[in-house]
Amino acid sequence: MQAPLLSIQNLTLSYGDTPVVRDVSLDIRDGETLGLIGESGSGKSMTALAVLGLAPGHPHVAGSIRLRGRELTALDPAAWRTVRGRQIGIVFQDPMSALNPLMTLGAQIVETMPAGRDRRERQTRAAELLHEVGLPDPVRMLDRRPFELSGGQQQRAMIAMVLAGEPTLLIADEPTTALDVTTQAQVLALLRDVRRRRGMAMLFISHDLDVVAAMADRIAVMRHGSLLEEGDAGVMLHAPRHDYTRSLVAAHTHRALPRFAAARRASEDIVHAQDLCVDYGHARSRHRVLQGVDLRLREGATLGIAGESGSGKSTLARALLGLVPPAAGSVRVCGMDPADRRQRIRYARACQYIFQDTSGSLNPRRTLLQALSEAQLAAEPATPREALAHRCAAMLEEVGLAGDMLARFPHQLSGGQRQRVVIARALAMRPRVLVCDEPVSALDATVRNQILDLLARLREAHGLTLLFIGHDLAVMRSLADEVLVLRQGRVVEHAAADTLFERPRTAYARQLLNASGMAPGLSGKDPGAATLFSSSREARGARPAFAPPIPVMPALAPHP
Repeated sequence: MQAPLLSIQNLTLSYGDTPVVRDVSLDIRDGETLGLIGESGSGKSMTALAVLGLAPGHPHVAGSIRLRGRELTALDPAAWRTVRGRQIGIVFQDPMSALNPLMTLGAQIVETMPAGRDRRERQTRAAELLHEVGLPDPVRMLDRRPFELSGGQQQRAMIAMVLAGEPTLLIADEPTTALDVTTQAQVLALLRDVRRRRGMAMLFISHDLDVVAAMADRIAVMRHGSLLEEGDAGVMLHAPRHDYTRSLVAAHTHRALPRFAAARRASEDIVHAQDLCVDYGHARSRHRVLQGVDLRLREGATLGIAGESGSGKSTLARALLGLVPPAAGSVRVCGMDPADRRQRIRYARACQYIFQDTSGSLNPRRTLLQALSEAQLAAEPATPREALAHRCAAMLEEVGLAGDMLARFPHQLSGGQRQRVVIARALAMRPRVLVCDEPVSALDATVRNQILDLLARLREAHGLTLLFIGHDLAVMRSLADEVLVLRQGRVVEHAAADTLFERPRTAYARQLLNASGMAPGLSGKDPGAATLFSSSREARGARPAFAPPIPVMPALAPHP
């Protein structure tokens, strides 16, 4: 039998007396893709970082990591430079944090190339790589900076940068988590195509079983730092041996959450936008990113807002919050104009925002008590100081966290816990409208279902009106009363949820449903299960239903 390209044997990472990875053994062979799955905090990323010698801090490392028989755990910094980027490349989850915002794409790609080419050859090769990953006009793209690209384009540029080092093993750490379904399908198709043409091996890390099923030949499952089971992808997804793996599959396929009660029939709309337009830029660079949006939402209803990257979803949310001024048209939420600075505090008490990036929306230097106290005092300035801690503990308990966590800082929480804290802080203002901007896109299936159940319970308890932005249409189907579909800043379809999912009127809405594995005709079936089944065919050699043709992949327009 052929020797493995990468062999991890009895790997243990410990910080003091606390192990975060326990006795993990994995092999990856040439040309093979190993999918590594598990919920948040299971040790997936720590294992991958250990392979590159990049585990944060200074953990004690026991066990062996060998690349073509070469022991990696004993390398010095100079030796690591011959491995990182040259033999092992890594694509991170958040390309914007991994790309240098001050350098052009061309400069960053050239920087990673092996020595031996002159400047012109390097520039030509960089353009070839951008073309290989499907970016339009690659010569022009060489002079673009990361912030000028959409999320999907940033991820493609990062893949090009990794490929410039010509690695034999590619580590993809949640590379499509925050992407919409069409962009996700394009990036997955790109990774499959690159692996096939270059004969690379891949360690693919994700909490999305659909994605792992579409990519992996074998799957390994981790929990609490330990490896629970490993095997052929088709067998693992359809006949898992371990109880935990079965629970992951069940959590992933159980997407049809209990539907909310019917919206209360208020006499007036609580959210109303008429012919709303939003422009970005100044003078000659000014361009319209939201065009003629009409929207009416009754109190107690949930509106799902869907569309691919750059479609205007978050811009619409920001306009409803008063964070960007309308270029034309009008917006009224709870009878107020969000852009009116004179009633900003009153408006904040009526409408709150839950951000996608929980780490970025919580101050890392403030404890949970300080973060929640600020919201409590904004809502009720007369709250006695001695009662603040008790009120804040009650907020945490309402969202399913222990009240004794108030002394913790955000970095001491998991992703799901931080999301609950953000929800608690928003509810402290006693809002009537809650805008949720992709609040579960970066969470594993188990935690995602917990957050969705929490939102369902809180809506019923507080009579909230929800605007839910997301790219997971299966989640949206279980949440929304109505769905509004945006494309290139325009509303292409707005209908009741059941109507849109069963009888979409527009080709674009059908395209989104197809990309999610939720094409009309799956009525009566579990949409999550259908997607999982379709995707798992890739593990047996067939292309998943949502994959676009390879290698032709249309790139998205840059996000403004």
